[in-house]
Amino acid sequence: MELYEDERLDYLFTDESMQIIQSSSVFSYSIDAVLLAHFSALPKKRGKILDLCSGNGVVPLLMSRYTTRPIDGIEIQPKLHDMAMRSIRLNDKQAQIMMHLGDLKDLPDHYKNDKFDLVTVNPPYFDTVSDAHHNLNEHLTIARHEVTTSLETVIETASKLTKSGGKMTMVHRPDRLVDIFMLMRHYKLEPKRLQLVYPKRDKEANIVLVEAVRDGKRALKVLPPFYVFNDKGTYTEEYLRLVY
Repeated sequence: MELYEDERLDYLFTDESMQIIQSSSVFSYSIDAVLLAHFSALPKKRGKILDLCSGNGVVPLLMSRYTTRPIDGIEIQPKLHDMAMRSIRLNDKQAQIMMHLGDLKDLPDHYKNDKFDLVTVNPPYFDTVSDAHHNLNEHLTIARHEVTTSLETVIETASKLTKSGGKMTMVHRPDRLVDIFMLMRHYKLEPKRLQLVYPKRDKEANIVLVEAVRDGKRALKVLPPFYVFNDKGTYTEEYLRLVY
């Protein structure tokens, strides 16, 4: 597998069964992607999955470890899309994972009446971008800030692509939670599960995981909090079980 000058191979799992191409010049995946993949209720025997804002393909690759169902992904940045395609081939997942290069807002026209059982997304978190951030690195800016899309566009697109009764899961920041709930309900995605992720027990939550059901009834289940580090500054058992 060819690697470019700024690229490296990282293992996705400690058993070294899967690898992913990463680069120091673009946004590498973090715990957010791992949490999203494990939080999502994956169809096992029937159904299809779509991942929006796929980046280098980390979420589809992680999910492919636990389901054999087909997974489509969409990424707007050519460099990241190319990395995802090569990682898929590296792990021999071409028969299961299909990556698309383009703008997610165009997907409803592409798929038309073809709907998905699960739509996942790890979108840009910040709705504004300073000149300093914008000029720092174009790849990082697009990954972190709503430059090429917006929270509303992401949720509207997910709604159009999720079948009635299907699920949509998202990882985001807690300070956008009110916006997320309002937009989900507006676009007929009813929030059903919520989990807050904390760096430590004495810190504020910095990640939120939300599952919504297309045309679902009103009933929100709040899961126990998830802590990444314990008081000693080492990983918690629940995090180690999830990652390792």
